[in-house]
Amino acid sequence: MATGIWVRLMHKTRIDRDVTVACAHEAWREAMDEACHQLDVPRPMILPRHERDWEQFNQTRFLREHFVEDVPFDRMEVEFIDPDRKKKNRDPYASLF
Repeated sequence: MATGIWVRLMHKTRIDRDVTVACAHEAWREAMDEACHQLDVPRPMILPRHERDWEQFNQTRFLREHFVEDVPFDRMEVEFIDPDRKKKNRDPYASLF
């Protein structure tokens, strides 16, 4: 599987619809256009907060207020997927032993 974004339309804690679009990490905005087209939803406003979340966490979420039009879901979650990327060791004590 190639790298890309996974876009999920969420209602409370449930995924209503989702789609994956192949792209490079830097080209996520263009892939968002394609994902929104496939899901038949308007494109959200990308704010500096979304850019920071993307750079730091490889994911971001858009709430209803980030859309100009009314949307039938609570939030849109966007996550970068890379099956070849190794998991980071999140154990803060791993280097002590």
